[in-house]
Amino acid sequence: MTERSNPPSDEAVGAALRGLAADAPATLLPATLLAIGLADAWAPLDSPIGRLFVAFNGRGVSRVALATDDASFESAFAGAFGRPIRRADRLPERLGRALERRLAGDRRARVPVDLRGATPFQRAVWEKALEIPRGEVRPYGWVAAEIGRPGAVRAVGSALGHNPVPLVVPCHRVVRSDGRIGDYALGSERKRAVLQAEGLDLERLEGLARAGVHFLGSDTTRIFCLPTCGQARRIQPAHEVRFRSRLEARAAGYRPCRRCRPGEEPDRISSGLGPLG
Repeated sequence: MTERSNPPSDEAVGAALRGLAADAPATLLPATLLAIGLADAWAPLDSPIGRLFVAFNGRGVSRVALATDDASFESAFAGAFGRPIRRADRLPERLGRALERRLAGDRRARVPVDLRGATPFQRAVWEKALEIPRGEVRPYGWVAAEIGRPGAVRAVGSALGHNPVPLVVPCHRVVRSDGRIGDYALGSERKRAVLQAEGLDLERLEGLARAGVHFLGSDTTRIFCLPTCGQARRIQPAHEVRFRSRLEARAAGYRPCRRCRPGEEPDRISSGLGPLG
């Protein structure tokens, strides 16, 4: 019969395990916190309006701001979000490529965003802004009507003004209901620059607004659109019909475009909105 050996004592097992112990890398904790969204990193990114600082974590992009000095950006971020943040050498490769594609106008580029803390209303507004195509704009009242809150134009403006990821969520594509471009979290001149870079004819849009024209129709299709709608841009000058209001277009026998879904009457929407995003 084979003699059974005695199992090692608890002390021996403990000693063996202590011998296997090793200090965790100093980078492990920061990397873990970043991955689960309890901390953020940031890196610079060039854009059509200059260099941006882009903050991110494992959940997605959490903040986009015009480049300032490092300390100011980190201090403002920590104050707004209550999380630690550090500079990274660069954006993660996949995220960086997606951001570059999105800023170049590719709406198919998937850019994850971390919008913790946003209200359901803010999310609805930001998600609707994402639907506006490059080179087109929509009035604040359009956004309000589209999300089922036609009386909440001021609240829409406030939500866009608090958009933490401008350019990723294109709040610059939302303008005043009277046709003026309006203010922007990154500055009104930068808003104009981005819209022009996206192919918007600001001179024509503002000229129509000064003339009180808010909708364009085609006398061949009997459809009316918002002025920057892709369908409106296809209307030949000889067939273009201008309308001051949706009621006027309806009375003339025109139906609304299914693509841009022209919304509330401009003269029924307050334009005294103050600073907007």
